[in-house]
Amino acid sequence: MNEKLIFKALANDTRRQILAWLKEPKQHFPTAQSDVIRDGVCCGLIQQKAGLAQSTVCHYLGLLEQAGLVTTTRSGQWTFYKRNEVEIARFIAKLAASL
Repeated sequence: MNEKLIFKALANDTRRQILAWLKEPKQHFPTAQSDVIRDGVCCGLIQQKAGLAQSTVCHYLGLLEQAGLVTTTRSGQWTFYKRNEVEIARFIAKLAASL
């Protein structure tokens, strides 16, 4: 666990919003054509919801992945993102223990 990367990833409002959306993907991405619980949410849907350039959203998702807060699955040309609940819980527990 790289705490510096996690804090960097969480320092941006949009990245925190993406994590919140991915916490309840069916609620936030109802038009998804895949099983967002099983497969995750594709970058394009996150980009549409965020209203930002695709390159910006891809960069944000890359930072979240580097920090270990999301996992990715590739399917053809698509990349699907899911929250890494184990790593998030581990980080929260470590943060709670240190404060």
